Amino acid sequence: MNTQTDNSSPITREIALKIGLAARALPDTDPRRLMAVLISCIGLPITEEKLATLKVKDLKAAADGELSEMNQDALKNAVQILKGETGEPKNELPTVQAYQEGDMPNSIRVACASNTGETLDGHFGSCNRFLIYQVSKDEIRLVDLRSTTPTEEVDDKNAFRAELISDCHVMYVASIGGPAAAKVVKAGIHPIKAPEGGDILTALHELKVVLASAPPPWLAKVMGVSPEERKRFMLELEE
Repeated sequence: MNTQTDNSSPITREIALKIGLAARALPDTDPRRLMAVLISCIGLPITEEKLATLKVKDLKAAADGELSEMNQDALKNAVQILKGETGEPKNELPTVQAYQEGDMPNSIRVACASNTGETLDGHFGSCNRFLIYQVSKDEIRLVDLRSTTPTEEVDDKNAFRAELISDCHVMYVASIGGPAAAKVVKAGIHPIKAPEGGDILTALHELKVVLASAPPPWLAKVMGVSPEERKRFMLELEE
C-alpha cells in the first residue's frame, strides 16, 4: 500500500514507517519536518535505494541546515533507521546495581537523558528514559532506570519529567529548551548540556575527577563537605 506525500509522490508504507521512527529519534521533530529535509536531501520520489545512500553529513546540511544543530548520535541513529540498519533503536540497557543510602558517602545523584543503552543521546522533552547514577570521587554506580512514559495522562510533560528526577542533584542531557530548563532548576537540579552526546560513563568519569579535585562550591555543598573544608580547599587552590 502506498502513502501520498504533500507533493502527490507516493511512498511505501515501509518507508513511511521508517520516517516515523526516525523522526521519533530526533528531538522536537515530527515526520512532516523530517520529510521536508529528506526531500531537500535526496529528492522525490523517496525510495529504498535513495535512503541507502543517505549520510549523516547530508542530512545535516539539507534544507538550509534545518537539522544542523541536532545531536550527532541522534542523527546517526535516525540515518540507521532510514537505511533499515536498525528498527527501533536497540536498547541493551545496563544492569542496575544495588544501592542503599549511606553506601557512598559524599556522593551526588546524577540523571542522564538517554534513548539508547548507556548513551547520552536524549533530549529532555523526548528521551525514553533517565539513567540514574550515584557518583563519588571513588565510584560510579547505576542505581535506577526510569522510564519517561507516564502511567496516566499528564498536563505538563516537562514538570512530570522534572519531578521524575527530583531526587537528583545534576542532570546530563543532549539538549533542553529554556522553559524546561527553568522547571529543572526549580526542582533543585543542575542541568548540564552535552550536545555532542557520547558515552555516559565517559562524562561521569570526568565528573568524578572534578569531585575528587576541584568541585565548585555548590557541588561541594551537595556532597556534604563542610564550610570549613570548602574554605580550606579554596585557600589551597590559591596558594
